[in-house]
Amino acid sequence: MLEATGDVLGWMNDNFLKMTWLNELVGRFIENVLGLSLTSKLGSSLQFFVYDAVKIFVLLSALIFAISYVQSYFPPERTKAILGRFNGITGMILGALLGTITPFCSCSSIPLFIGFTSAGLPLGVTFAFLISSPLVDLASVMLLASIFNWTTAIAYVIVGLVLAVIGGFIISRLKLERYVEPFVYGSHLADADLPDLTRADRLAFAREQVVDVLTKVWLYVLIGVGIGAIIHGWIPGTFISAVLGYDNPFAVIIATAIGVPMYADIFGTLPIAEALVGKGVGLGTVLSFMMAVTALSLPSMIMLKKVVKTPLLATFFGIVVTGIIIIGYTFNAFGRLFI
Repeated sequence: MLEATGDVLGWMNDNFLKMTWLNELVGRFIENVLGLSLTSKLGSSLQFFVYDAVKIFVLLSALIFAISYVQSYFPPERTKAILGRFNGITGMILGALLGTITPFCSCSSIPLFIGFTSAGLPLGVTFAFLISSPLVDLASVMLLASIFNWTTAIAYVIVGLVLAVIGGFIISRLKLERYVEPFVYGSHLADADLPDLTRADRLAFAREQVVDVLTKVWLYVLIGVGIGAIIHGWIPGTFISAVLGYDNPFAVIIATAIGVPMYADIFGTLPIAEALVGKGVGLGTVLSFMMAVTALSLPSMIMLKKVVKTPLLATFFGIVVTGIIIIGYTFNAFGRLFI
């Protein structure tokens, strides 16, 4: 019975998430219509690009619609109201969990940070939310499963939540409230009245979110898929392994340093991650790159600097970077268990 259930789930995962049939269909088109060999650099890169781009956009549209319908029950006002009931480690855990089901990137999370802080939420809780919100969301988890597997996706969620909770806890213990800019406490963002939404309103909201998200990320996705295709078909695995492979003890640090200056949604980093893993890069190194891009992008750091002073910003940055590097080396040590 368990074996049969596993076979069914495996079939559903391959056909609905991984879309292996789409990869085969694209491959046949490239060979039979375009006359390119899939073993050639151009044919291999083209198959990677078309397959990943179509798969990501189809899955992203379906997932954002479904998840946004659920998220219509958790607008900023309600999120703030829920978090305001809890303090201490419980509040930080809840802040991190709510960050995973709210559709905010690192930059759009900053106004929420202002609203939460001005409402009197503990700094540790708001930072737990601020770390987890761009780092882990339900759509990215599903896409991770479609590219790698559920073990990797779940492990990513767990380490992201742990990093958010630990980061919030450390910040709360350091008592850094004095390093928040004074104007933040007088702001009232996210204080609007919460309207009652009908089912039609929620469906309309979900459709609007699909359009809004795709409008924001389509270019990053195509750029990410394009970079992934180049890595997949044109860059020798020996070169990539020398820079980011298991044998380079600084690979995780290099990947983190490369990711921080970039600004891209996690959906744009996934194709790059897929190509790098295919070239023999350690899973921990790849995850460190993804986490650095999504949680510590340069634009989000610039925006955060406008609402907190340098000591708090440096503490936040140091905690997250250290956590990402530790996660990277841990996954590299045990990464072969996840792929």
